[in-house]
Amino acid sequence: MTGPLRDGRVDSSLRDGLAAPVRTETVVERSRFVCTLLPALDAAAADAAVAAVRAELTGAGHHCTAAVLGLDGAEQRSGDDGEPAGTAGAPMLAALRASGLSGLVAVVSRWFGGTLLGTGGLVRAYGGAVSHALEQAPVLRRRAAERVLLTAGHAAAGRTEGELRRWLAASGGVLLDATWAAQGWRAEAAVPAGSLPGLEQVVAALRSGGPDPRLELLGATVLEDPPGQAR
Repeated sequence: MTGPLRDGRVDSSLRDGLAAPVRTETVVERSRFVCTLLPALDAAAADAAVAAVRAELTGAGHHCTAAVLGLDGAEQRSGDDGEPAGTAGAPMLAALRASGLSGLVAVVSRWFGGTLLGTGGLVRAYGGAVSHALEQAPVLRRRAAERVLLTAGHAAAGRTEGELRRWLAASGGVLLDATWAAQGWRAEAAVPAGSLPGLEQVVAALRSGGPDPRLELLGATVLEDPPGQAR
């Protein structure tokens, strides 16, 4: 991950994202404005998303774009695609910024309806098209987390895995991987930022004077909760 993951920590610039693509249509003076919102964490993903929309909606006269990229929205871009400068990409980007989301791209495809909208009309139409789509957008909640490694020998593995799963369910953490091998059991998990002391207490209780299990902090990460599952 990039952006707000700095020095092994997740800073306060972490933003929520777009959980799924959205497409809406608005009509202004018979001109059609079809807005497509797509998740895109980086510039390469944004470019691919724009190319896909262009290839699909070939009849449009313009495909204007705006993107807020990364986990923290540090990279932003926009394009007018032949519309008068500042009348399309800029108001689209302003709408994305106002949403507080990051890691997404907006493409507004326009079919001309025969009536010139003027500078102000274009600004309102393109910005409004993105705002309307954002009203329908499912939000992907992002949470700062820490990635940990938990290991145990065969004798302690069963109980350790059970306690880990129970603790993760209660704390909002996620089990990323759990494997058994000849040398024992190991699991990687993402735990919400600030909750690690609680897991350390669980591990300490499991040890009961012996060497197992062992807990290691691997670094910062981000948890993503789909709509309806945010904590």
